Amino acid sequence: MSALALLLPLVADAATEGKKVITAMLIVGLIFIGVIAVGEMTHWLRARRKARRRATPY
Repeated sequence: MSALALLLPLVADAATEGKKVITAMLIVGLIFIGVIAVGEMTHWLRARRKARRRATPY
């Protein structure tokens, strides 16, 4: 019984660490997706501006 009482705080600590790791992974994933979204948006805007420039007669 004594050994089990000593291990219970470690299990709770491991669960807290796991939650922190998952939260950190989600934040990194959101940053990763955000960088991809900004890159795709700038690519789309550049292509749109280029097409509009070609369409205007001089």
